[in-house]
Formats: sequence, structure tokens, C-alpha cells
Amino acid sequence: MTAEALDAPFPAAIGADLPRRDARDKLLGRTRFTVDRAHPGMLHAALCRADVARARIKRIDTAAARAMPGVRAVVTAADAPGLYGVGIADHPLFAVDEVRFNGEPLAAIAADTLAQAQAAAAAIEVELEPLPPVLTMAEALAPDAPLLHRNWRNYEELVPGGARGGNVAWEATVVRGDTDAAFARADVTVVESCFRVGRQNQLAMEPRACVVTFEDGRFLIETSTQAPWSVRAATARLLGVAPSEVRVIVPAVGGGFGLKFEFAVEPFAALLARATGRPVRLANSRRDEMLTSLARENAEIRIRSAVTAEGEIAGREAVVLMDCGAYGGEQPFLTTMTAHTLGGNYRLGSVKLASRAVYTNTAPTGAFRACNGTYNTFALERHTDEICAAIGMDPLDFRRRNVIGDGALGSTGQVFQGDVLDPMLDRMAALHPPGPRSKTLPDGRLWGRATVVGTWFVFVGPSAAAVNLNPDGTATLVTSGVEIGSGSMMQALPQIVANALGLRPQDVVIRAADTDSAGYDVGVGGGRQTVSLGVAGEAACAEVRAKILKHAGEMLEAAEADLELADGHVAVVGVPGMRVSIAEVAQRAQGIGGPISGSGAFTGPGTAAMPGCAAGHMIEALDLPVFAVHDAEVAVDPETGHVEVLRYSVVQDVGRAINPRAIRNQVQGGVVQGLGYALHEEITIGPDGRIRQDGLESYRVPLARDTVPVEIELYEGAPSLGPLGAKGAGEIPILNVAAVMGCAVANATGRPVHEIPLTPPRVLALLEGEGGPPELPHIAQDWRANLLPGAER
Repeated sequence: MTAEALDAPFPAAIGADLPRRDARDKLLGRTRFTVDRAHPGMLHAALCRADVARARIKRIDTAAARAMPGVRAVVTAADAPGLYGVGIADHPLFAVDEVRFNGEPLAAIAADTLAQAQAAAAAIEVELEPLPPVLTMAEALAPDAPLLHRNWRNYEELVPGGARGGNVAWEATVVRGDTDAAFARADVTVVESCFRVGRQNQLAMEPRACVVTFEDGRFLIETSTQAPWSVRAATARLLGVAPSEVRVIVPAVGGGFGLKFEFAVEPFAALLARATGRPVRLANSRRDEMLTSLARENAEIRIRSAVTAEGEIAGREAVVLMDCGAYGGEQPFLTTMTAHTLGGNYRLGSVKLASRAVYTNTAPTGAFRACNGTYNTFALERHTDEICAAIGMDPLDFRRRNVIGDGALGSTGQVFQGDVLDPMLDRMAALHPPGPRSKTLPDGRLWGRATVVGTWFVFVGPSAAAVNLNPDGTATLVTSGVEIGSGSMMQALPQIVANALGLRPQDVVIRAADTDSAGYDVGVGGGRQTVSLGVAGEAACAEVRAKILKHAGEMLEAAEADLELADGHVAVVGVPGMRVSIAEVAQRAQGIGGPISGSGAFTGPGTAAMPGCAAGHMIEALDLPVFAVHDAEVAVDPETGHVEVLRYSVVQDVGRAINPRAIRNQVQGGVVQGLGYALHEEITIGPDGRIRQDGLESYRVPLARDTVPVEIELYEGAPSLGPLGAKGAGEIPILNVAAVMGCAVANATGRPVHEIPLTPPRVLALLEGEGGPPELPHIAQDWRANLLPGAER
């Protein structure tokens, strides 16, 4: 955009395809991320990690390490008394008494150089008594499985309501209606499916990193995070200090995708900064990130439905096992998602769901864009196609007959508002009329097409915002919002503030997140930032606007009701020339009554679920559902097993498009990321509990040649509590990708798909008849049978 264009008034702040204000600096390499930060006298930190998956700790001797050149401090579990978690506090900073995963931290070292710190970490003497590791959920749920957390009953429950027991860290359940009666009906066909999915690494370009100083009794943490207030709380808890003693600020963040929603390296550096009195930098290497990242969890899904010949879903039951690794982490929260994915998309007569986080001796898992929605949607849409095959109904007709709509009950009994998915299917049909779903191409490849739907939600609150009007007529938005690459802080939020105050978006300054200057915010994730911070920002702008109009009315000798804000001025409606600049108003107000500012806050309204339906859920009903329809065509090479995506189309529910260009970019990126999950990316774990893919040489992500142009249709008008009717658009683009790939490949090959990623060897096995449903005997017929004796709710 030219300088002249930037100086010109915008005809409208909302709906404009505005470029990212941070794009030039990022493209030219001028943006300073956390990994680029340095301070005078800064020390470098390294971690000593366990190299076994499970063992008793007999001795950790740090004497030799402390005596090495350049070493300034060594800290261990004795220096960090707290336990951390999301649903349950089960996670120590360092291993205590027992090692639970390969790579678990045992000690942290600060030294003058990174090489010195790493050498000292290697010099720590560790004596361990190896124990047989429990590496799979089947092993963890076996009747004779050892308890990975022997003291699980003593862990503090931070959120009440979930069932826990043995190696089940958390269970969330849904029971609505009588599924036993539904499955016993004489007029239903019972269809059962089992699915298995692997882990996926978030692979943010910037690794987790921080620089911490300790001055005047307080910690100052500069960190690459999505959730500064969560880092503040976790650091305080683990170090045993008051949260007010921790300040977190966030420079530009080089990607997150959920990886940076929990604490990572910050408490280690904080301990070392306090011990040395000097700034400490701790940054993960790419290998660290691959071996210990909070990857999307591997999972196993059993789902069955009772369906009439007319396509009515009389009942549905499902069990989802989610591998949380050595500690619960975010998984107790993520078990919630199953109710709204496997229990979403379609109208259900009755429903019974159980979602369990299971401990194993593997690296902890965590949130990744659309969390467990990606694989639950894959399972649900593949199961839906299997239902259609069983009852002889066209898959598109079945979806049209059953998609959730106005007045429908969700799995937990909430009442949905508005028909959204049905008209979105119409929109997709207009783009690509229904036709054959399989054929053989002239070159011998197998062609397949599929259309799938998805239901997700925006995790809304709480958030706080403040808006300060500056004497030059610009405005500053102060929040704890973080720009992680989605563009919300750079595009949507400035547009929302500008629209409310009659300014240009470039006249809105965005303050970087700082827990000392901005109010509480849950963090960036769940597609919530534009919605929650946007509504909070609108409320702050309303207060600022009222003050502007009051002062401008006095200056123009006009009633406030006769004034309007536009193009940086306050004008009398219908009287040309009767106007005053917002800068003049700000200067007058500052001189006679003080600067103009406003504050606002927002949290979810708390949509009602049916009492007694849900247990163990941290979100029982969806305040802001969001929907998507994906349609794709693939070609499968029967000789190599390679899957080529020939066409990919998306109709996405956006409520109202604040910046269509930004949304389209999110959809394009989310689809490509989802194709990696569906076709390429696979994490495997060796017998020693170590992740085999420890770098980009061994972990296959989509490359430039794998990028598929995505045809995107933005669907506006669905009900939304977001600012100006907007919905979050950054998370849902990945939701349906594995589902549509699985369904399209199944159509192309004529073989049922029950596992992803669809790598060439897996597709070849499928074609050779070796890719049947996974055997999951530990997902018992009794939906409650997996919970071990001694479980408590």
C-alpha cells in the first residue's frame, strides 16, 4: 500500500481487506522475537533431562556440575515445591522420586555461555533404577498395569467434577436420553466403527523461549507465549510465590498453534534468575521441541450409532481415549471437546459419550489447533459414511437430513439457534454440484470426492481491554492479547476500535501484552481473540466515545445526539463545516478534566446445558458454535500409495468478516496444516519411550510443493455474540481436513479408512486389504469399563 493510500481516509474499517501492519518488518527480518532478546550480563541456561521413560530416582549429584567453568547456579526439585496442572495439579517442574517420561527435566543450570551450561548439564551424576515403561494406552489400561501416579488421590483437583482413577487422569461423560432403548429398537441398524490417530507436532517456527530477570523481589519474564496470565500463574505456583511477584511481557511470537498455551521454560529460568541475580535466557533447540513438545495427542475412538432406514439417528455411543502422556496437562480440559464434536454435526435422539485422558510414560501432550476436534471429526464423518453404506442412503442426502440446526439439541442438551450448516451445504453445492464420488482416471489413478461438515466453537471469555485516546487523535488499545500470527492484534482489533471511534485502523496503536498494565485474559486460543477482546474493546470504546461526544458537544455547542464520529472528526449531522478533529477534543479534555480513556470486560454468557447431562466438562455448552463445510477431490496412485489433492474447497461460517483477506489467509494455512496431519505427519515412539522424529529430517511436514490452493467461500449472517456479529476464524479451518481426506480416499479406493495419516505405505496396505479397523480390545463394550477400580468422581 502506498503512503498516499495510508494517509487517505478509509471508507469503512469493517469488511476491508487491510494488509498486516507487521508484515514488512517480518519479511525483512526486523521483528525481534523472544529468541532474539539479550540483556547485559545475561546468563544462558540448559536442562539436564532423563534418558529413560520410567525409573526411580536414587541419586542426583550436582557437585561436579557446580564446579565447572562459567557455572553460576544449579537448581533441582528441592528449589521448586509446587505442582501444576489444568484440571488436576499432578505436574512437578522437575522429576520428583520417579522419572515418568524420556526427556523429563532433572535439573537446570545457568552459566556464562550456552556451551558451558550444556557441558555442566551433561556432568550431573544421575543414578536411576529403571522400571518397565508403560508406553501405550492399552498397556496403561490393562488390569495388571502399574500405577504411573501412585499418589493420584492426593493431587489437588483444580476443577471439580471429573472422574479419576488409576491411570485414567480424567474422564468427562455425557448421558442424554436412553441409548439402551435406542439400540434395542427393532427398526434400527447398528453401525460400529473404530479409529486410531497419531500425534502431531505444532512445529512453531520460533521455539519456546524466555528471558527472565529478578529485581526488587519480582520476576520479569519476557516469553514467547499465547497465554501470559497462565505463565504468570504457573510460575508463581511452581516456585511458591505470590502471582503478583511475577510480571510477564510478550514480544512478537513466532507461532504457537496451542504449543505455547501452557508454561514451558519460564519457571526454570525464573529459578536461575533468582539464584544468580542476573538475567537468564532459556530457549529450546529444535530437537528439544520435537522430543518434548506438547504435541496433539494420539487417540483411539470407538463409536456406534443406531439408525433407522429413513436416516434418523436414534442413539449414539462413543468412547474416546486420549493419550495425555506422563502428566494430565491440558487434557482434562480437552476431554470436554468430545461432547461437542462426536456429539455435534448431527441431530441425535439419545447420546452417551465418555472421553478419557490416559497416563503413559511418554512426553506430555497438549492443545493443537482445533484440539481433539480434528480426529473426532475424522472419526464422525468416516462413521457417517459407513452408516450411509449400511442403510443404502446417499451421504450428502443423509447429511442434509440430519445436520444440526435451529432448535436442535446438542449432545449436552443445549438448544442451537439458527440454521447454518444446511445453507452452507447449499453454498458448496452451488460451487460444485453433487456428482460421482469415485472413478478411475485415464492415467490409472483412483479418483475420489467427499463432502464433510464440522461443528466447532469459539472459546469466548474472559477478557479485559482498555482504550486510551491520545492527544494526537490516535487511540491505544491495551490488552493481554498476543499476536501469534493469526493477525487479530494486527488487523481485526484495530479495525473494530477504529470503527467505534471514527478513526483509521492505522491510527489505533496496539500495546504489547504485559500483565502489569493490562487486565486478565485467558490467552490466545480457541478462536477467541477477535471475539472476546473485540467485545471488551467495543465496551471500552463506548466509554471513550461518550466522553468524546460530551466534550465535542461543548466545543460545537451542539447536542450529543446530533453528533457523529467519522474520518477522525466529530461533526454535527447535516451541517457541513460544523466539525472538530478528535485530536482537538482529546487535547481539550486533557487540559480541563484529564485524558480520555475507557475500559471494558467480557466473558461468555454461559449457555445452558440440560441439567445432569454432562460430568467432568469445563465447557458444558457452546456459547458460540461455528461451522464449516469442506469438499475435496483426490487422486490415489495404486502403485505408490501417494495421495494427490486435486481440488479443495471450503465454506466457512464467519458470522461477519471483519477482514476477509485475513480470514482467507487463515483458511489457506489451516487447510495446509491439516493436510500435513491427514497425509504426512507421524510421530512414533521407540521402546525406550523416546520420540523417534527428533528433527525436520525425520518429521515430514507439508512443503511448498504440497501447498494446495484453497477455494474459499465466507458464509456470513449466522447468529453471533461477537463484535459486529463476528466469529473467530483462526482455529476451525483445520477441523475438517482429515475427515474430508479420509472420506475422499475411502471413496477413491473403495476401502474403509480407519487410521491417519494416510502415508503411502498405509494407503498401499489399504489397497491390499490390510487396512481394516484397528483392534481396540481395551475399549470395552461397557462404556464405563475402562475406568480402573478406585475411580472417584
